[in-house]
Formats: sequence, C-alpha cells, structure tokens
Amino acid sequence: MANPMVKKGAPLTIVVIVLVMIGMNFYKTIPPGRVGVATLFGNVQPIGFEQGLHIPVNPLYRWSMFDARQQTHLETANVPSQDQLQTKLDVSVQYRINASMAPTILEETGDAAKAVEVHLKPKLRSLLREQGKSIKRAEDFFREETQEALQTSLTDGLRDYLAPKGITVSAVLIRDIALPPFIVQAIEKKKEREQAVEQERAELERVRTQLQQEVARAAAGREAADQEAATKRILADATAYEITQINNAISTNPAYIQLQSLEALKAISKDPASKIYFMDGSSPNPLPLMHLGEALGKQ
Repeated sequence: MANPMVKKGAPLTIVVIVLVMIGMNFYKTIPPGRVGVATLFGNVQPIGFEQGLHIPVNPLYRWSMFDARQQTHLETANVPSQDQLQTKLDVSVQYRINASMAPTILEETGDAAKAVEVHLKPKLRSLLREQGKSIKRAEDFFREETQEALQTSLTDGLRDYLAPKGITVSAVLIRDIALPPFIVQAIEKKKEREQAVEQERAELERVRTQLQQEVARAAAGREAADQEAATKRILADATAYEITQINNAISTNPAYIQLQSLEALKAISKDPASKIYFMDGSSPNPLPLMHLGEALGKQ
C-alpha cells in the first residue's frame, strides 16, 4: 500500500522544480562585449540588452547574442587596373556591430556573421573593382600615394554604405599586394639596372673627385713655380740695378777705376806665372818690370 505522504510530496516536488525553472528565466546575464536581442513568439524586441545582469525578464524570451567588440574581416581580391592587368590585393577591414542596431540587424538580415556575408563582403569587392579602374598601371599599386588613396576611398565607401546596416567601419588596410609575375620580373630587372647605374655614378664621382684633387695639386705646383720665378725675377732685377748703379758710379769716379785696377794687379802679382807690364802711353813697346830680380840673379 502506497504511502499517502509520498503521493502528496510528488506533485509538490514537480511544482517546485517548475517554479525554479521559471524563476531562473526571470533574469538574464549578458557577457562582456556582447548585446542580447530577445524574441517573443517570433517577434524581435526593439531594444537590445547590453552586457550585465538583467532582472526581471520575460522567461519566454529566446535570445540571440551579438559580439559588439571590434572585429577584423580579411579579404583577398583580384583588382583590375586600366591596363587590364589583375593585381591581387589582401585587405583587412576593421569593424564592429552597432549595439543599438542589433535588433534591426537580427530582424532584417540575421546574426552578425550573416550581416558581414550579406553586406560587408559584396560591397568591399565592388569598391575594390571600382577603385582599380582609377589606377592606370598595375605597378602603380606599389606607390605609397596610391595605397593611401585606395585605403581612404575604401574606408569612406564602406563606412557610408554599412552604417545604415548596423556595421561601423573604422579602417580598411592593405596587407599585401601581388602583381602579375611578369610585372614583378620587370620591376626586379629595373631595380637591377638602377642599382648598376648608381654604382657607375658612384665610380664616376670617385674618379671626378680624384681628378679634382690632382688638378688642385697641379695648380698648387704651378703657383709655387710662379712664385719662385717671380722671386728670381726680383733678384735678377735687383742685381741688374746694382750693376747699373756701379757702372754709373764708375763712369763718374776715375779714382774708383784706379783703385779697382790696383786691386786687380795685386791679385795678379800673387801668381808666379803672371807678368805685369807697365805701359807708357808715349812708348810703343811695353816694359816688363816683374821678376826683374830673378833675371839679374841669373846673370
């Protein structure tokens, strides 16, 4: 026979469990960086629930979570330029879900991944193709100003288009550029030629500097020679002037001539082999007067 107390306790236990389960649904905790969107019988609630504890909430709500933190979408696309060449671009789109528009996104598009797939990706690829048409040559993608202009245009275009869709774009960055292989080879060859030209230019500069140094040394040598020649000319002019002055003095002073003659005779007389003749202006024959003593001794 069943215990009446057990029969009465079983329904009570069930009621308690149901009440606990219902009570647990009267609050909702939203994780950090997320926003919760509630639906009731298929109807999206117009206001999302930010991170934190929310009490009370309808226990019949069904929840969808949106990550409102910054996200990065990576995209690779072949972008044609005006020369009809395809350049491979790797870009990064930094974006976040607008928390206040999470209910709209859920109602019109779906979850965050669906919004990126439906709105962000197609628009990004379209903008890449459009921007590529403004670039004349494929190699222009490597120019810094081209990359900056491309990033700015992509950021502005995506931001204007996606903001009404509930996606906020902060930046579009170019991660890598891959030109067609033959373009890459041509650029490498061009760089090699430029390096060779730079080496030749450096060698020519070295030779030019060396020649300038040699010219400077030669000029210094010529200047020194010119100075030496000028010094010699000055000395020669001084000597000539001295001789001229002496000649002028002699021509006006007979006593000086006699003195110089006596000095010359004195110098000649010191040589045994010399003979001195005193000339009589009225006699046709000179009279040898030197060594007379030696001649008398021999007689």
